[in-house]
Amino acid sequence: MSILLLNGPNLNLLGTREPHIYGADTLADVERRFIDEAKSLGFAAQCFQSNHEGALIDRIHAARLDGTRGFVINPGGLTHTSVALRDAFAGVALPVMEVHVSNVHKREEFRHHSYISGIAEGVIAGLGVMGYSAALRFLAAKLSKA
Repeated sequence: MSILLLNGPNLNLLGTREPHIYGADTLADVERRFIDEAKSLGFAAQCFQSNHEGALIDRIHAARLDGTRGFVINPGGLTHTSVALRDAFAGVALPVMEVHVSNVHKREEFRHHSYISGIAEGVIAGLGVMGYSAALRFLAAKLSKA
């Protein structure tokens, strides 16, 4: 069983972009820990990051056929703008966990709405990169019970 970690626009800059908000861990650090932790939970993990909405949607569609059983996603700025990303998740009908490194509710008003949250199993915000681990653990437990 495989879980796919998706990261949207600008998350390739983790560790250097606004470290006072996002911390010092790089995307490579996050992905390495995610893969290792998934393995310890009995799952395989794949990771994909893109700054392009269409590339993320194509990867979500491909997950229907590659053994992916669920998603953890940090959609970045697409959280607040992308109906198409939401529809891609709805179309593949696999469980989704939404993650945000910062607490989006303590930030600008436009960040308070998510198109993904309404179809997600859960939303984790403000735990820093530890949120990825919390989302993975929840999703792994859910999938193990199914």
